[in-house]
Parts: sequence; structure tokens; C-alpha cells
Amino acid sequence: MNHPITVTVNQRVHQHSVEPRLLLVYFLRETLGLTGTHVGCDTTSCGACTILLDGQAVKSCTVLAVQADGSEILTVEGLARDGALHPIQEGFWEEHGLQCGFCTPGMMLTALQLLARTPDPTDRQIRHALDGNLCRCTGYQHIVNSVRYAARKLRDADPPESQ
Repeated sequence: MNHPITVTVNQRVHQHSVEPRLLLVYFLRETLGLTGTHVGCDTTSCGACTILLDGQAVKSCTVLAVQADGSEILTVEGLARDGALHPIQEGFWEEHGLQCGFCTPGMMLTALQLLARTPDPTDRQIRHALDGNLCRCTGYQHIVNSVRYAARKLRDADPPESQ
């Protein structure tokens, strides 16, 4: 028996009836057509399916769509605004943080959570935050550089208030 769910994905409300066993990653990809969330391993090992669920980076292959009912979801498709790249996207472009691009959406969203919590992370903090996201192409240093770039850009866009 299908269950009705309502989720806000990339600031758009969606109402659908889903099978109780449907994984969130497949709901996003197949029902909503948001294919930026990748299915890499189906075992939670790679992080390619990482999204932000109510502000928390989660591997969407571990969450049932019915569990996301009432939640706010951000996927890689929701990062750019008004045709302008988000600073994390710009960082991956400018610092060559991607090669094949398969891991990139999950890396970006994981990094976004880190930067929300730690606006000026060290390389060690960046590497620790990205620990659950695997990349087979880059060797990670360019990804770390990309996150540092985004951190600078976000800090410059939102300077601390003067006293």
C-alpha cells in the first residue's frame, strides 16, 4: 500500500504517494527527476548519494522516502541561484575539485554542512568531514582546496558584524 508524503526539495513542495520500501535516492532520481544525486554503491560506502535532509548531510540510499515526509531536502540541483553558481560549486570549478564528477554532488553537500558548522575549517577538519565520501579520481587535495575556496568566498560574502 502506498503512503502519501510531502517534501520540500530545493525549495519546491512535492506531494507524492510512494511505496513504503522506496529509498529516498530513487524517489529523488526517478520520481522527481533529480539525477544529480548519484547511486554509487547501494551500501552507504561511497557518499555519492549524499544530500542535505533538514540541514544534515545524509546518504539518501539509507533513508526511506516515507521517512523524509515533512522534511526539507537540498540536492546539488538546488545549489545555484538565479543562474549563479553557489560558492561551493565555484570552488570545485576554480580549484579543479572534480574529474569524472561522479562523487562531486555528495562532496559538495557534505562540504556545505561542514561550512555551515565551521566557517573557517582547517584542512584536517575538511578531510575529516569528507571522510565518508569516496573519490577515485582526484587524490582529494583539489577537493580540499575547493572547500577552502568556498569557505573564503562565503566568509567574504557574510562578514562578521562590526561592533
